[in-house]
Amino acid sequence: MEHLDLHHIFELGLILVIMAAGITAVAKKLKQPYPIALVIIGTLIGLLNIPVLEPLKMFITEGDIFNFVILTIFLPALLGEAALKLPFSHLNENKKPILALAFGGTFLSFLVIGFSTHYLLGLSIPVAFVFAALMSATDPVSVLSIFKSMGVNHKLSTTIEGESLFNDGLAVVLFKISAFSLLAYMDMGWGGLTSGVLEFVKVVAGGLLIGGGFGYAVSILTKYFDDYPLEIIFSVILFYGAYIAAESIHVSGVIAVVIAALTFGNFGAKVGMSPTTRLNINNFWDVAALLANSIVFLMVGLEITRIEFADKWGIIGLALLIVLVGRSIAVYGSTMFVKGLPTSWRHVLNWGGLKGSLSIALVLSLPGDFDGRETLLILTFSIVLFSLVVQGITIKPLINYFGLRAKHSGSKEYEDIVANLHRHEAGIAEIQKIKSQLFIPEPVYGEMLTSYEKEIDDIHDNLDRLLEEHPHLKTSQLITLKKHSLYAQHAKITELEQDEIISIEVAQKYKDILNNDLAIIEEEDVLKESKRTH
Repeated sequence: MEHLDLHHIFELGLILVIMAAGITAVAKKLKQPYPIALVIIGTLIGLLNIPVLEPLKMFITEGDIFNFVILTIFLPALLGEAALKLPFSHLNENKKPILALAFGGTFLSFLVIGFSTHYLLGLSIPVAFVFAALMSATDPVSVLSIFKSMGVNHKLSTTIEGESLFNDGLAVVLFKISAFSLLAYMDMGWGGLTSGVLEFVKVVAGGLLIGGGFGYAVSILTKYFDDYPLEIIFSVILFYGAYIAAESIHVSGVIAVVIAALTFGNFGAKVGMSPTTRLNINNFWDVAALLANSIVFLMVGLEITRIEFADKWGIIGLALLIVLVGRSIAVYGSTMFVKGLPTSWRHVLNWGGLKGSLSIALVLSLPGDFDGRETLLILTFSIVLFSLVVQGITIKPLINYFGLRAKHSGSKEYEDIVANLHRHEAGIAEIQKIKSQLFIPEPVYGEMLTSYEKEIDDIHDNLDRLLEEHPHLKTSQLITLKKHSLYAQHAKITELEQDEIISIEVAQKYKDILNNDLAIIEEEDVLKESKRTH
């Protein structure tokens, strides 16, 4: 690729963002899964000769660029955002199917696809198991966007999301071992098996320790600040810091990010975040994840067009069949003894195990002299395209066929009342909390409570007089209380939605109302401040 200066790179990046945002906006307006639309449009752009977009295509389809953007820039953000908003309680409620799929399912898929491609496609052992690792990683973004639009049961959504978060980490570890160490371990015989298992345990355990340590440290740090812009910066440092620190000592960066974000989003939210901070951090990462996903799926579409598929349809078709069978064995086999998991859910989990950008980024990260690299590129790109487009489009009819859409008829009015009641109760509780924080904490005045009672009464009198003389002080305090109340109401609505007490539709209704009220208060605050200073 010709040399590109920084200004040119920025222009190309801006064009990519504009295209991704435009396609995403249209897809959302038409109520269609935006990842699938991005992949299809990206593929069409890659196939067509559009002169103005040629520099962008050349830039994006450079393997090193794609690999860097996906693995280093976007992967920590996407994993962090998903884990940040996943409650421990939901993971705990669905731990059996999640653990069965993430661990048992991933290993089953890895073994079935690895041995099958070795014996049926004639791939060497390293190439076969590298491919198996690539095909064991799932990308639930497309499926979850469809689930959300259709109101699918939260437990099913949590299961497929939880599986993906943990199985991505395991798949990356298996990929690295297969690509760079498998032959050496095989030459060592049974001793090599022990060494391989120890290496796997070291990489996974290292990621868990670093992620947990970073997450705990940043969670404690937030206790000393009530400043959401600063705490958003802490979350950015946490996700990327955990990833880079883990990778620098050759343990799993993916697992480190997931554990760090889970810790920060659950423990950190309880010990160090106000409702204001939680709302703003979630909003920030919502935007970051949407932007990252939009760019990633458009890049996948562009990247797929680099591959020459001619005369490869036979091996592609057989590889696709192996991957689909491997996924089926993994899902049905690993969940065989999991009670309470409906058969219809198993079918959706099976067909919803899509492959995505992580698989492509990993295969592009292979050294140029890796034996079988071109074959892996062709197979991986073909199956990712089939997965995102064919499986992504057909998952919606499958959900309808099994009747997995949430049924809220007859209960909408009840949900409306419950949501309204809870949001107002949450607002009142937060107002009382903020009001109590205006006075000296009880540990300070507890022993001298009697002697201070008169002083407190005097303070109240002085405060009342001050508010009468300076009405803008009262207005300012009312605005602060209103903001905290609305933030708390927003958090309560989110909690009710996550616990399936109210539907996504009702939750979104009240979130829109609250966001609108917050916007009005912000505008009034700005106008009052402007008038006061002039």
